[in-house]
Amino acid sequence: MSTIRVQGVNKVFGDNPRRALPLIEQGLTRDEIQERTGLVVGVRDATFEVTDGEFFVVMGLSGSGKSTLVRMFNRLIEPTSGTIEIDGVDITRLSDRELRGLRSTKVSMVFQRFALFPHQTVLDNTAFGLEVQGLDRKERHRRANEALEMVGLGNWGDRYPSELSGGMQQRVGLARALATDADILLMDEAFSALDPLIRREMQDHLLQLQEELQKTVVFITHDLNEAMRLGDRIAVMKDGAIVQIGTSEEILTKPATDYVAAFTQDVDPNRVLTASSIMRDAAGTVSPEVGPRVAMARLKELQRNEVYAVRPDRTLTGYVRDTDLSEAARRGEQTLTSALRTDYPVATPDTYISDLYALSVEHSLPIAVVDERGRLVGVVPRVSLLTALAAISARAENVNGTNGTNGASDENAGDEGAGDSEGGGGDAGGSAAGPTAGLAAVKGAASA
Repeated sequence: MSTIRVQGVNKVFGDNPRRALPLIEQGLTRDEIQERTGLVVGVRDATFEVTDGEFFVVMGLSGSGKSTLVRMFNRLIEPTSGTIEIDGVDITRLSDRELRGLRSTKVSMVFQRFALFPHQTVLDNTAFGLEVQGLDRKERHRRANEALEMVGLGNWGDRYPSELSGGMQQRVGLARALATDADILLMDEAFSALDPLIRREMQDHLLQLQEELQKTVVFITHDLNEAMRLGDRIAVMKDGAIVQIGTSEEILTKPATDYVAAFTQDVDPNRVLTASSIMRDAAGTVSPEVGPRVAMARLKELQRNEVYAVRPDRTLTGYVRDTDLSEAARRGEQTLTSALRTDYPVATPDTYISDLYALSVEHSLPIAVVDERGRLVGVVPRVSLLTALAAISARAENVNGTNGTNGASDENAGDEGAGDSEGGGGDAGGSAAGPTAGLAAVKGAASA
């Protein structure tokens, strides 16, 4: 696997582009630099790291610099200044021969417009990168067939691109990138040209592949919902600069600027915020090995009628009620085995808030939040859900009252370079108030 480290990267378009670097350091805006010099700043002072196996999304409107940024990772666009390291090697210093090796074995790219050869079969299109590597026909067809199987096109190798739908053609583009077994996958608006239903299917398929393959992915999009659905972290760009990097929850609940807040106002928090956002510590538990009378004393101490039972390693075994404990004590039982109930509400830290509501209505117990090993990591009491719901409702009312007043429009144009028109305005500075302000209460409910 691979790590990408970007440090102080700038890209300026025009003659003698380094003239703009002092102006960037002085903090002049893109428009001011263009007015003074005639140069266009594509990316300014980008500094961040993408870790092994991370799904990193770069999001912004047309002209924000996102495509320019990702194309510097394989030097389809040359940086004006700064360093880009892959596994500790500064790729800006690679020779032409070394760069060809990087592109053919280390970094693969999927483009928005498929970039398939119409005169070649699906199999040969998929094997193209392997042909560039110099593999013999038998081996490259074997690996290309494996990649086509991964994307669900195992029986389409002898067809031509014109016989495939747009979604299927994009799957071929993805298969071609996977066939080289490169550690890093760059995806530049890969799903933007697809119909909504096909786009959703491709997102699902990509998530399934990522769970299995654990590639390091840099994914470019102008769609915030897509970014929040796919990304482990999201970088938001405006006028060539990265204005915030964070998880979906951080972008939604703690936008760094008014510009980011405007982007998030139409996102449904129910499908972004998760149980981990609002769960509380599950300190009030009992051991299943104690006797009924000890458990009854614990309930009295906690002032509850029910309590979860966990082993020393925090594995959840069930819950007990005071009435069942009284019966067990009357029968002289020494453990909680007969009193344990298993019809409790359970979720994982990644369960969306929207999926917690029904669980809360059906049970009086707080929702148990368990990890992949069945260990209790927290609980979601009903009061936490109600607080979250109130905050989300307040946010929706604020959004309805402010729609049409923000500067970040929902623009569907691709980002094909610095020459694109600028989409949306908005203030890149200042605090983010308004629609997102109430969401602080969502996370605050966990410690209330």
